[in-house]
Amino acid sequence: MISHILKTTHRAALATLGAGAVGLALSGGAFAADPSWLDKGLLAKAKSEGGKLVVYGSMNEREALPLWKIFDEVTGLKTVYVRASDVKLMARITVEMRAGKSGWDVLQTTAVHKLPAKWVAQYEPPLAKDIPAIAKAKDKRWYGVYANYNGPAFNTAKVKKADLPKTYEDFLKHPEWKGRIAIDKGDNEWLKAITIHYGEKKGEKLMRDIKNKLAVKVTRGHGALARNTASGEHLISLNNYINLSIRTKLKGNPIDWWVMDPVAVFYGQVGVSSSAPNPSAAKLGANYLVSKEAQTQLAKSGRIPTRTDVIPNPPDVLQIINQKKIIPVVMSGKEDKKWNKKFSKIFGKGPKK
Repeated sequence: MISHILKTTHRAALATLGAGAVGLALSGGAFAADPSWLDKGLLAKAKSEGGKLVVYGSMNEREALPLWKIFDEVTGLKTVYVRASDVKLMARITVEMRAGKSGWDVLQTTAVHKLPAKWVAQYEPPLAKDIPAIAKAKDKRWYGVYANYNGPAFNTAKVKKADLPKTYEDFLKHPEWKGRIAIDKGDNEWLKAITIHYGEKKGEKLMRDIKNKLAVKVTRGHGALARNTASGEHLISLNNYINLSIRTKLKGNPIDWWVMDPVAVFYGQVGVSSSAPNPSAAKLGANYLVSKEAQTQLAKSGRIPTRTDVIPNPPDVLQIINQKKIIPVVMSGKEDKKWNKKFSKIFGKGPKK
């Protein structure tokens, strides 16, 4: 199986939420007055259609289950969460759609935009008006739930902050880091941003020089890269998702991040299936994900919200990032393959598993 369906007991899910969220969901606090995302008309239709919502997502269970448990507590609907990697979810959806048996209502990954347009509904959740234009599709097929900003990270116990490069060229001044720098094999968006910033010829040469002179290791898995940098296996992540470095730091590990020009950004997106088995629940679920309540919940673990009225964790993360040149990158499946080949040519393919 390429994914698994996750079920939790009422008690276990509430334990995961934490006191603050449980209070909102159950004690009558903020949810006693209807939350911003709740459309009672859609909810009534959703219940008449079966009272179920099927979410395909790449978000880890520790974040996704508490998030959707809040939704279920408010609506009385039952969310089935199917979790897998972006690649595996795309494969599963492709098989289903070609067979004419769509199994998903809502897709929440960084790759909604890579699906054929006819598979994704043109739907604008009411609260999508509060999402910045940079973080949503012009054709109304996806909306940003959180931002994946890209930047390097370092082990704070082994690397002095004063020694951190201020530009990518500065990496070449640190031969003592040879063999102790790593990058994930899937950082195609970051490589494209580097090339846009420096120009194709200069950018690719600089990356080859860094790879060759510092023996950069290519790894698999951004979460593992953050953990292994914190453990000291790597001194530095040449690039990673800043929110993952933040999450690892929030757990008390010796890791921190910094930013240099350019900062690539792409988005964890939500899209609604054009042939959703539960269409009203799908629309309600999409509106929930772009709401202040949902993005506040995600910010607790270090996710960087797309909404400007949600305070990130830490609060100054966007102030730091916005001092640099930010390059949004949204690539089609075909373009992603092109940049994957470029990445492999420069850095190597890295591990398969």
